[in-house]
Amino acid sequence: MNDIRLGEVESIFADIIWENEPLTPGELFKLAAEKLEWKRQTTDTVLKRLCDKGIFKKEGKTISSLISRDEFYARQSEKLINDAFEGSLPAFLAAFGSRKKLSEDEIDELKAVIENMRR
Repeated sequence: MNDIRLGEVESIFADIIWENEPLTPGELFKLAAEKLEWKRQTTDTVLKRLCDKGIFKKEGKTISSLISRDEFYARQSEKLINDAFEGSLPAFLAAFGSRKKLSEDEIDELKAVIENMRR
């Protein structure tokens, strides 16, 4: 599961499911047709692929997630930090901070996150 990647369109499709779950195949088809201009076959194909990856499940007439959006992206973030920064979150933040100036609010928010991690 940790090595699952989603393309841009797959991410949009996954977000449709996460934002509307649980939903029926008919509801998903309608939403995918509106947002992505997909036909039913494309929706079915991509849904099956994401189910095979272990992100979603289709049981009877109900589609829902096996993992939340937050959990999925947390795993992706961990993988990036492990692969690119040898698992060092401080190294990641230093690299990120060298390219983007953080606002005072963002710095305060990061401090609060760190304080919550200490507890």
